[in-house]
Amino acid sequence: MEIRSVFSSFGVSPKNISLYELALTHPSCNSENNTKHHDYERLEFIGDSVLGFVSADIIYKVHGEMDQGLMSKLRSYLVCSKSLANYSRKLGFFEYIMIGHSITRDQLYKSDKILEDVFEALIGALYLDLGIEVTYQVIDQIIHEDVINTGIDDIVDAKTRLQEEIQSEYREAVKYVLIGEEGPAHDRTFEVQVLFNGIVLGRGKGKSKKSAEEAAAKDALSKRRV
Repeated sequence: MEIRSVFSSFGVSPKNISLYELALTHPSCNSENNTKHHDYERLEFIGDSVLGFVSADIIYKVHGEMDQGLMSKLRSYLVCSKSLANYSRKLGFFEYIMIGHSITRDQLYKSDKILEDVFEALIGALYLDLGIEVTYQVIDQIIHEDVINTGIDDIVDAKTRLQEEIQSEYREAVKYVLIGEEGPAHDRTFEVQVLFNGIVLGRGKGKSKKSAEEAAAKDALSKRRV
């Protein structure tokens, strides 16, 4: 199976190929093959746990300056659906996924959820096949650079950062005010101001009030850095 070539780049040679075949089988194959649980879901379960433990250990060792809260946020960022799906695309895992007729290859490639599940399932297969030490080494090779280079701006949303900055100096909270809406009902654009003690700190627009508030907070933070 060609998946061997993917893992060979990590200096790893899989033994039980059937585990990896299972990790690459989408549940849509069950109905067509009249099977039950012959897919990646059980391997995904164990892979998720292994990935959480290993990523936490790597973060702990690399970032001695981080408190518990930031380490948790960094781990969540690194193992979130979008991040794992992007690793699957980057490593070419998506090329080997077996799917039923109910899903197209294009839908597969665009689905963060499926690609996340497959990534976790392959980690589970690797753990069951070759053990925790090998699995740790592979995960480390995949995420280590991101563990080092991911900054606080990536893992903490702008609204939280702005609030923390303000409350480190004052006891009051910032306030977000909707100042405008435009566009048809199905495609609205919202504009928001963020204020502190009546002073406008920043403005932002977005397709939802939440995204507009985040944009306003980013604007406020950028002005505070000047």
